[in-house]
Amino acid sequence: MEKGTFLLVSIMIIFALAPVYIKAQGERIVRLEDLDITKITQGWGKPQKNLSVDGNPITINEKKFDRGVGTHATSRMIIDLKGGAKSFSAYVGMDDEIKKEKGSVSFRVYADEKKVFDSDVMKKGDTAKEAKADLTGANFLYLIVTAGGDGINFDHADWADAVIVMDEKSDAMPEAIDQPKKEKYILSPGERGAPRINCPDVIGAGENKDFLYYIPIVGRRPLDVAVFNLPNGLIYDSESNSIKGKTSSKGDCTITVTAKNKFGEDKKSFDLRVGAALSQTPPMGWNSWNCWGCAVDENKIKAAADAMAASGLINHGWSYINIDDCWQGKRDETTKKINSNEKFPDMKELADYIHSKGLKFGVYTDSGTKTCGGYEGSKGFEKIDALRYAEWGVDYVKCDWCNTEGMEPEPAYTIMGEAIKECRRDIVFSICNWGHKNPWEWGAKVGGNLWRTTGDIVDTWESMSKIGFSQARLAQYAQPGHWNDPDMLVIGKVGWGPNLRDSRLTPDEQYTHISLWCLLSSPLLLGCDLTQLDNFTLNLITNDEVLAINQDKLGKQAQCLINENDIQVWVKNLADGSKAVGIFDAADRDILLDDGIEFKLRWEDIKLTGKQNVRDVWKQHELGEWRDAITVKIPEHGVKLLKVTPVL
Repeated sequence: MEKGTFLLVSIMIIFALAPVYIKAQGERIVRLEDLDITKITQGWGKPQKNLSVDGNPITINEKKFDRGVGTHATSRMIIDLKGGAKSFSAYVGMDDEIKKEKGSVSFRVYADEKKVFDSDVMKKGDTAKEAKADLTGANFLYLIVTAGGDGINFDHADWADAVIVMDEKSDAMPEAIDQPKKEKYILSPGERGAPRINCPDVIGAGENKDFLYYIPIVGRRPLDVAVFNLPNGLIYDSESNSIKGKTSSKGDCTITVTAKNKFGEDKKSFDLRVGAALSQTPPMGWNSWNCWGCAVDENKIKAAADAMAASGLINHGWSYINIDDCWQGKRDETTKKINSNEKFPDMKELADYIHSKGLKFGVYTDSGTKTCGGYEGSKGFEKIDALRYAEWGVDYVKCDWCNTEGMEPEPAYTIMGEAIKECRRDIVFSICNWGHKNPWEWGAKVGGNLWRTTGDIVDTWESMSKIGFSQARLAQYAQPGHWNDPDMLVIGKVGWGPNLRDSRLTPDEQYTHISLWCLLSSPLLLGCDLTQLDNFTLNLITNDEVLAINQDKLGKQAQCLINENDIQVWVKNLADGSKAVGIFDAADRDILLDDGIEFKLRWEDIKLTGKQNVRDVWKQHELGEWRDAITVKIPEHGVKLLKVTPVL
């Protein structure tokens, strides 16, 4: 190659790779896709350079764009402008690759803390809107995509032809940066040495069914535990600290447990209701999906069981270890029994392993022909599958709603509910049809112990808060044995498999998440890697006073009694006559800057009169007696969780 040709080719390569392009009269522009788009956080998938989030050409209402970034709500990109930017522009809209008229998004642009563009809600088929922003003097550019109020499903969003115009007098280069993180902080006191028995006040069981219940007790080991008034057929096994055996006929009995060690003693009685619905209090456990997705295998499930026992979670009432999708293999050609795939060589052995820890075992199926992950569904094989689960020793079945075209949910779930009822084993039945056709209205009738009320949750404030704070209208449907399910917990290390990361919720948002789910009497299903629990996450899920609000035997769901100026106050009636009160900063803020908000809670506004004793539940600390009101400070997107008891 000649020297001149080589030089020309080299220059061409440099300009092709460089993120800065020369425009008229020396004006410099930087294209969004040439920054480090891996810094973008989003609710599903990965951001794509010059493509939609699904990897197709960027197309908005049939107009094709050669350049830009495809992302998915909820999405956030922060760009350090280095003080040298003049303006930003882009065309924004939902990508045409969505085949159905679903989903909605909103695009927002901030120059530092000032909102300089808001697209309002956009849907598929809307013409692209031009986003323009003056960045003169700004230090940071925030590009945010939010869901349009209907969850994040199908929210494929494009920043097309997106460019930052730089000041020609500046040599500054903008840089995409990591999302800011707030330091984790621990509110709850450490575990005490004296025993505390964490049984719920009531447990349901079927008649003449195998029974296994690990007695959750915190406190320094060794413990001297005794169990009194067990009904016929049940025994206490001190080696496993479990009540075992087979229940008899319908009826109630009150079982008493005592526990002693050198630091103190505790005593707790609970009612065993044979013949009542299972899950008299909301289920507590772990599910593999938010952690491993389809990368799940037997070793990961056993590791989760080991960690639940070794970490002490089991002694706070956490009990279920559930495999989600992607465990299924082929059906037997003759018997049509479902088999597990090569990742799960022996489901009966796995169930026995989990039971040996004092824990319970759950599996996943689907009402359709295939699961959401493309594995064998249960349509037409419901009875065979339920019997297979009982044969393995399954205690919990989650039934999804993919590949169900032309089907109606209530009759479909009736078939599975009857199959579970007839399989001669106590199995909790979880209906997971994302709120389609209002399962709260018929879920209990078809045998459901819990039913999903929304689409899937992800670890963003918008997803968690929109789901959690939308549950108020469903309070009347929650009752012992039957629970509204706003989806799993997104704390700790998650990732939907196989690569994990810390939850994107701030520490304050995680306190809100746990507090709200407990007030809602929601099932508590962890989705994180239990083998990587840091001190913050472990403390977050082992505060027994917080968990007791969720497990209260009255079974009432909290109601939102105040919703004004971004503050929501949720109140839950408890069996002892007190009230659990959550005061939340529920503001839809894209950028968190302040230190918190002061709020004065008047007793009359939550239907209380007279002097009240107030306890900070997270800190397990008495705040004293307050006659007419109490003033508290709430962190941004955070909570103050109180137990309020009348002073007699």
